[in-house]
Amino acid sequence: MTPPRYDHQERKDHVLAIVVENYVQTVSPVSSQRIVQEYFPDLSSATIRNILAELEEQGLLTHPHTSAGRVPTQPGYRYYVDHLMDEIKLLEEEKRHIQAEYQAKVRELEVILEKTSEVMADLTHYTSIVSLDGLNRVYCRGTSFVAGHPEFRDFEMIQHILYILETKEKLLEVINRDLRNRIDIFIGQEIECADINHCSLVVSQYQKDGGPSGRLAILGPTRMDYERVVSALDYFSNLLREVL
Repeated sequence: MTPPRYDHQERKDHVLAIVVENYVQTVSPVSSQRIVQEYFPDLSSATIRNILAELEEQGLLTHPHTSAGRVPTQPGYRYYVDHLMDEIKLLEEEKRHIQAEYQAKVRELEVILEKTSEVMADLTHYTSIVSLDGLNRVYCRGTSFVAGHPEFRDFEMIQHILYILETKEKLLEVINRDLRNRIDIFIGQEIECADINHCSLVVSQYQKDGGPSGRLAILGPTRMDYERVVSALDYFSNLLREVL
């Protein structure tokens, strides 16, 4: 008997999530053999290969010419973010560490925002951006992480990313777009900036009632740990409302 269609779709979704999450962690193409061994021991490699082939036909996965394994495409990451990603919470130990960074009770706005940018970068290991509305002020930390991502080993690519990060007006233009959600995720060409169309950008905003407002953003490779980044931005948005 042919399995119900929704069962097949659920299995395809599960396989896509496995590929995305494994690739984020390992930066290595994910093979059908590995998927069977670690996640579906009751299925054959042929069954998983067929599912991978379907996902590739849909444009959600691709494979390097030198490997039988699959890697996500930009549409694959988008499908994962929209339909498959779980919302996680920061660990209590991480929260205590973050709160300790603010224990000096420094109330100077610029110092708080600069510290926020620094802690966000340290927590996520991506480049963090914090802006302040009205003053065109931008705090950017973690630019050193750019060269550490395997996707960004090309010198010209790194130059383009650093150009955007160092050009205040362009950076503000990128992060100050209208947001449709509490946290918006722009993947690859969705950023609409040719210099960083191979990156992902996650943007949130903070607003103190009757006080300062601005944007929080994380820039990194499309192979980003989206769950962790979204959780971090959600936490810092709420934290700034308390400490400002």
